[in-house]
Amino acid sequence: MLVRLGSTPYEHIRLEDVAADAGVTGQTVIRRFGSKAALMNATVERELGRIVVAREAAAHASPDETIHDLVVHYEFYGALILKTYSEAPLVPGLPEIAARGRAFHVDWCRRAFALDPSLPEPERLRRSAQIVAICDATTWRILRFDGGLDPAQTEMALKELLLPLLA
Repeated sequence: MLVRLGSTPYEHIRLEDVAADAGVTGQTVIRRFGSKAALMNATVERELGRIVVAREAAAHASPDETIHDLVVHYEFYGALILKTYSEAPLVPGLPEIAARGRAFHVDWCRRAFALDPSLPEPERLRRSAQIVAICDATTWRILRFDGGLDPAQTEMALKELLLPLLA
């Protein structure tokens, strides 16, 4: 399902094709998941768990290392994350999972790039929001694909955007 999810629009995913990919019958998929939406939710839930583990491992003492690992993470998961967000309204239950993913991202950014608590509250809130935006998969996509940067250049661009906020 994950390969199809990453490459095929949700409305074109057929349970028969997913079943064939898994080497089982369509009826087996229906018995196990009940519907295409339930299969999609189960797949996204599983991947969200994997994303959480990968992102937690990417948080290092050094912002440079954290940004490097974030780019590596997005090279694997970035397109899938963005596709899931765009298709969430089409799948019952998926908007709630996507909201949990976004909430995790915000929390992770705040922990991974902790700001000086002595900063005035308005400045700390503004910088925190900027960090979340810089570390978002959409920013990665803009740099990588719209901007035509390779992973190393994307990493450098993210550092140039983020590191001044941490000073």
